[in-house]
Amino acid sequence: RDGGPAHGWKRLLTPVILAHQVPNSKKLKRKQRLWEKLTEKGVVPRKERLLQERLQKPPAVKAAEAGSGIDPSRTFYDMWSDSNPLDKALAGKDTWFLEQTKKQPVKRPERLQKPRSQLPAVEVIPPGGSYNPSFEAHQALLLQAHEVELKKQKAAERLERQLKFPTVDEAPTETVFQEQCEGLLEEESDGEGQQESPSEPQEGESQADAAPILRLPRMAAGEKKTERQRKKEKEAKRKKAREALEKAARLRRQEVFQLRTIRLQVKRREAELIRRKREREAKRKAEENKPKRLGKLKYEDPDLDVQLSTELAESLRTLKPEGSILKDRFKSLQKRNLLEPRERAK
Repeated sequence: RDGGPAHGWKRLLTPVILAHQVPNSKKLKRKQRLWEKLTEKGVVPRKERLLQERLQKPPAVKAAEAGSGIDPSRTFYDMWSDSNPLDKALAGKDTWFLEQTKKQPVKRPERLQKPRSQLPAVEVIPPGGSYNPSFEAHQALLLQAHEVELKKQKAAERLERQLKFPTVDEAPTETVFQEQCEGLLEEESDGEGQQESPSEPQEGESQADAAPILRLPRMAAGEKKTERQRKKEKEAKRKKAREALEKAARLRRQEVFQLRTIRLQVKRREAELIRRKREREAKRKAEENKPKRLGKLKYEDPDLDVQLSTELAESLRTLKPEGSILKDRFKSLQKRNLLEPRERAK
């Protein structure tokens, strides 16, 4: 402001420093000369000493924790195995505490631990399928292939016989139909006559036999029973209950003499139950090795690769390749219940 003191403005002005001037140059020069003298004596500044120590002793690299996903060179592990490193943090802790404070890991079902089939992944062919089999093994394989083809032929003939249209000789005629229904109409007429006969008295019977049976008159709904009738009914009920008790006691006394028979019956029943249980277990074990029905189609065994006696090769050079490895693998997956049977799309 005009007329104000001039010393206030001087404090606000930035000091003018030329390019060749250095602030605190005298102090820095004295410090530099001091360190030069100390360096000649072997004294090193603290900053340089710390830098040299860091170079001589580099900091130890911390190993990446297992399962943290930081170390790319970490080893792999099976998350379903008992030695899973993720379960180490949960070992020894209360189950209820973990349920309330931490999400529990997914437990693999026990059914997934069992194989779907006990069959081997690669089945060994019969010895008769070798390029140079023995006579007995080759004949056994031929017999097996013959039985398979015979079974297929019987199934085809049975289906053709069921779907075959009847010929003129086999077609049913009116005469055949009458012969089949010949006795049905007579039986119906006889039955109707027998039903009507009881209601009408026969001619040979006397009037006394044909007379209706007299029945005691029933009491009217509103009529009261006399004291004598009530006493008779009570006495009859007591007698009936007493006879039932006597019969039960008599049966219990008779069961004492039937202990051997009852014991023998119990043993037979237990033996029958054990036999049925063993049959069920044997059937279940046999069903385990059989292919299950996973889709709308059933599993069909592949055709046996059989060579006739005239087709056998004398050496490997003249052997003709048969079958397909891809088809064998595909059928093996179907047989072991790992893949559903399918058919070629049309």
